[in-house]
Amino acid sequence: MNISLDTLDEACSRRITRRDELNRTLEGISEALKYPEISLKINCVPLGIPEQDLCRVAFLARDYKVHVRFIEMMPIGMGKEFHGVSEKELLGILGKKLPRFSPYVGEPLGNGPCHYYDVDGFSGKIGFISAVSHKFCGECNRIRLTSQGFLKTCLQYAAGRDLRAMIRSGGSDEELKAVILEALAEKPDGHAFGGSLEKQKEDKTEKLCMAQIGG
Repeated sequence: MNISLDTLDEACSRRITRRDELNRTLEGISEALKYPEISLKINCVPLGIPEQDLCRVAFLARDYKVHVRFIEMMPIGMGKEFHGVSEKELLGILGKKLPRFSPYVGEPLGNGPCHYYDVDGFSGKIGFISAVSHKFCGECNRIRLTSQGFLKTCLQYAAGRDLRAMIRSGGSDEELKAVILEALAEKPDGHAFGGSLEKQKEDKTEKLCMAQIGG
């Protein structure tokens, strides 16, 4: 189970989410912890806001058996308005307050792009999903179906297939499968975050924000 939690500061949470729901999120985490057979992951996107207090979020992995994962802000939609925090910067921030940590080398903790660290005395792991500073496109096995039924094969680009339109027009399962395979065959080799605006226009960069995409 993945739960988004960008801060434990109430005022900062309201600023980020535009909602006063932090306590309900924490209640949900407490409820999920009652089921140890469910792997619980906390996803946090560093925004470069001091009051976000990323170390405090990281310490959740000390106090509870959860994996806290820091996801680099991708310059998609409104994400372009934030500086974000790179993995290197974040390691420097966490290193000042967390005990000694080292790369995790045990059994895989999923089939995604996150890489984890063991931290002395922590019940869970600290992980990083760093699409910008540690580009992992060559190993990407992800596609995304938006709430509008559009199949995206890369978050940066608007390319893909409108599966909803195909289904509503009476497309068969075999036709749907063929279209999905076509989209997969055209999956971009990699993103070009940080490229020039002209380059982004040529590449048909996604204009929607992550919330609209479904992330």
